[in-house]
Amino acid sequence: MEFNKFKPHPWHGIPIGKQAPEMVIAYIEMVTTDTVKYEIDKETGFRKVDRPQKFSNIPPALYGFIPQTYCGEEIAKYASKQSKHTVSKGDGDPLDICVLSERNITSGDIIMEVIPIGGLRMIDKGEADDKIIAVLKQDAVYGHWKDISDCPPGLLNRLKHYFLTYKNLPDENSQVEIAAVYGRSEALVVIEKSMEDYKTLISNNAKNN
Repeated sequence: MEFNKFKPHPWHGIPIGKQAPEMVIAYIEMVTTDTVKYEIDKETGFRKVDRPQKFSNIPPALYGFIPQTYCGEEIAKYASKQSKHTVSKGDGDPLDICVLSERNITSGDIIMEVIPIGGLRMIDKGEADDKIIAVLKQDAVYGHWKDISDCPPGLLNRLKHYFLTYKNLPDENSQVEIAAVYGRSEALVVIEKSMEDYKTLISNNAKNN
């Protein structure tokens, strides 16, 4: 049996999953103990240090993205329609995802099967920057959750607070807002839109090369 000689690029080389959007693969960049913000380097596919967290914010859940997705025109149009806000464009990144698990997963740069249950419609400086919320498949505590309505308000507030404040500096006004918290059915639409945007991105890149 022959194997790939090189590690697949986490964004482009890892499949989204045969059951997408109902169940997807998540690539995890950060875990709940990280005091440094890691993110994928788009060119090389390596996980890189983006910046040290300057204040006390740490991710309240496993955090990463869904491979073979992109936040582009379709995501922006859908965010504008649903929020009644002017959303100029998607943020130009793969679709972000938070994964809830009772297990103490201590390192990123891993993949896992997850089940979307909802999301946060985040708008960052006029750009669509949705955060899908999912549960780890077969998780003993969270695995039976079906929708964002199963999520206790306290946990949901922690997620919202993190994304509203993790970029803030003292005495600066935030340009980030959460326009809505939505359930599973809308999360699946958002994932589908991001899959459409990814296909457009790849098609346009092929035409230009």
